[in-house]
Amino acid sequence: MSSQIAIDVMGGDHGPEVTVRAAARFLSRHASASVLLVGDQATIERELAAQGGQGGVDLDRVEIVHAEQVVTMDESPAIALRTKKRSSMRLAIDLVKAGRAQAAVSAGNTGALMATAKFVLKTLPGIERPAICTALPNESGHTHVLDLGANVDCDAEHLFQFAVMGSVLAEAFDETASPRVGLLNVGAEAIKGNDTVKSAAERLQAGPVNYIGFVEGDDIYKGGVDVVVCDGFVGNVALKSSEGVAKMISHFLRQEFKRGVLSRIAALMAMPVLNRLKKRVDPGRYNGASLLGLQGIVIKSHGGANVDAFGNALDVALREIEKDVPRRIDQRLETLLQERADA
Repeated sequence: MSSQIAIDVMGGDHGPEVTVRAAARFLSRHASASVLLVGDQATIERELAAQGGQGGVDLDRVEIVHAEQVVTMDESPAIALRTKKRSSMRLAIDLVKAGRAQAAVSAGNTGALMATAKFVLKTLPGIERPAICTALPNESGHTHVLDLGANVDCDAEHLFQFAVMGSVLAEAFDETASPRVGLLNVGAEAIKGNDTVKSAAERLQAGPVNYIGFVEGDDIYKGGVDVVVCDGFVGNVALKSSEGVAKMISHFLRQEFKRGVLSRIAALMAMPVLNRLKKRVDPGRYNGASLLGLQGIVIKSHGGANVDAFGNALDVALREIEKDVPRRIDQRLETLLQERADA
């Protein structure tokens, strides 16, 4: 069965120059997939024509959906929701709602994307708020972390719901029967943390996930936990801090390798190792955050993503379609709600 993905072509820092090229490469990698390119038709046609000179695009698997408006990166979510009903972002999500696409992918304004997706698709029964989840590299693979910015203030029930959704996603993506779930805290000891995380911990200890207790920020990268749960304020700070540290280390390495002739020679000798390291920690490899908890699949790409990184976001969308993640979450929640009703 063909999987169809609606792409907000106009979103992000680079727009069609990146998104259309990424879509063309995506189609070349996945013979059973097709795309709906949502945006300014003339612009999309020009980009597709440009791709025709680079190996061609299977136009039988491409459909253009014209959008008259664009949600800008600095636009208020409320204004975007109210006044941009014909935007490429809104129409891409509408296509999922209508069943013409199984997923939508956008590199546009995160707040507007979340607000629009929640308004159009609604949340799954038992989920109060959707959460942004992505995979971050660790010593042995990757760790799924949520929420990364959708919900600045969360109560214990929200964190509990995030844990359930993250566990289901990890089960589906990593084919792990019982993913290890941890709550991000200021220490691993039970006495540490605020009332919210302590209350969430109590719920998770008796809940339907493999809860291993509190974890700290460095545990995200050690590989001892599969899913890390936190509120959006903490998660976004942790994510941006990690990105900043990675950039700083890269900057320091470049400085040190330029200090003299011997350093430059050492840099040349170390280049194969450095290139492999760069590939392993490249944020683009992990681009594509899931908006979990919706009655449909929506994937957020980093706004500054290049062609390869945006292509990874499309791959994440396809995998969620193939694994039927919303249905899996819905089934888990249905069981949980029934257990609560019977208690």
